[in-house]
Amino acid sequence: MRPTRGYRVFQVVNGFVLAGVVVVTLFPFVNIVARSFSGEHEIRSGQVTLWPKGFNLTTYQNVMSDPLFWINYRNTVVYTVVATAISLVLTTCYAYVLSKHRLRGRALLVGVAVFTMFFNGGLIPNYVLVSSLELRNTLWAIVLPNAINVFNLLVMKAFFESLPTELEEAASVDGLGTYGILARIVLPLSKAVLATMLLFYAVQFWNSWFAGFLYMDRQELFPVTVYLRNLIAGATSGTDITASSETALQVAASIQAVTIVLTMLPIMLVYPFIQRYFVSGVMLGAVKG
Repeated sequence: MRPTRGYRVFQVVNGFVLAGVVVVTLFPFVNIVARSFSGEHEIRSGQVTLWPKGFNLTTYQNVMSDPLFWINYRNTVVYTVVATAISLVLTTCYAYVLSKHRLRGRALLVGVAVFTMFFNGGLIPNYVLVSSLELRNTLWAIVLPNAINVFNLLVMKAFFESLPTELEEAASVDGLGTYGILARIVLPLSKAVLATMLLFYAVQFWNSWFAGFLYMDRQELFPVTVYLRNLIAGATSGTDITASSETALQVAASIQAVTIVLTMLPIMLVYPFIQRYFVSGVMLGAVKG
């Protein structure tokens, strides 16, 4: 069928709208990268837009020459990898259980999960609980309180419900138990949603700073986001930037841009490898509610 005139107009308008969205989305990112490589005078005078002016690496050198920065960066990698693995396992198991309509008490389990989306104990009870369990200054203070994201749980539950039940019935007839069906049948068919949840959790834990700020009181245990937050706030300098007033002005002018670039770079490098699963995982998980 030949496209109608109205449809062609829609395509043109839609193209312009999407191009505008791309420009609006990319401009802040490109501007931040340009500012991170620009000189102090050019930043303060507003000359930097899409390309660095007065190119220099002073702030990068000051931040990255501090050994504590790399210690905290390593902490963030460890926290993110361990927390993402644990969250993915717990969310997958919980979602698979909730997807079985024959399960007794299923409605109660769903209700308990949804209840936590709207109500929680609050900051002080959470802090008291973590402290009473002696989890402060440990990896588990960051991993366990946020191990299951209910939104991700509901997306995975909907995805598992969309899988044909005949596959599991056939596997059951062949002698596979519950764990065998999950490992050999369900998970291989769930690569898209698993990759999507992997990305969601990795971004969540990588960008998280408040848990580390709240439950850690030793600098060598901080995630890099807390280090960068302290650097921006002036609580820690990372290096001796007082040695030169010119260096101090440059670091002060571009520190926010540099910290943003250093924080988001690893996630940007990981995303292209997961992107092909992202849209299909979210859409397949949204077929049923």
